Amino acid sequence: MKGVFITFEGPDGSGKTTQLHRLAEHLRRLGQDPLVTREPGGTAIGDKIREIILSPENKEMADPSEVLLYAASRAQHVQEKILPALEQGRLVICDRFVDASVAYQAYGLGMNREAVEAINRFATSGLKPDRTYLLDVSPEVSRERLLNRAGGGSPAVLDRIEQKGLEYHRKVREGFFAIAEAEPVRVRLVKADRSPDAIFAEILEDCLQLLPL
Repeated sequence: MKGVFITFEGPDGSGKTTQLHRLAEHLRRLGQDPLVTREPGGTAIGDKIREIILSPENKEMADPSEVLLYAASRAQHVQEKILPALEQGRLVICDRFVDASVAYQAYGLGMNREAVEAINRFATSGLKPDRTYLLDVSPEVSRERLLNRAGGGSPAVLDRIEQKGLEYHRKVREGFFAIAEAEPVRVRLVKADRSPDAIFAEILEDCLQLLPL
């Protein structure tokens, strides 16, 4: 496998998606041809699963169902998009991957971490990112940003995951911290309560050292 696999993680409202697209555009100007994708989704099948996972109408979704739906979307994504691109030597930049399932489902929902990891190893054929940028903000800042993004509306405008309470999101943050502590070589913890330019400069400096430009 010749390509490089980069993922962005962090809570909704951390600015990770904005930074991901900014990095991709910068790398395009340097001659790279990155595949930019996201989870859940990234494929026609995955996008249908995404709608099920995130729809506020599905409040009755059982926790094991959530784990398996994410894994099903991810399995299709890896086989249809990510692995073929990596095998062609392309750079792949993905908005969320397995770390999100560990943080949101093992820590946030309290599901067995070993089970979540085993399901996702099967779904991804053991694929791991070469680098992960974990953008961190507090749950309070995240919630404020999400509501501002929605025009200052009520929590009803948020998706099913975003609508969960602050205690859930605090547990998710603890999960991300645990991942970063366990894998400091792969995961770069980026403080996202700074200016977008400062955040991007830190990410770009590290990324340029990683990539064979």
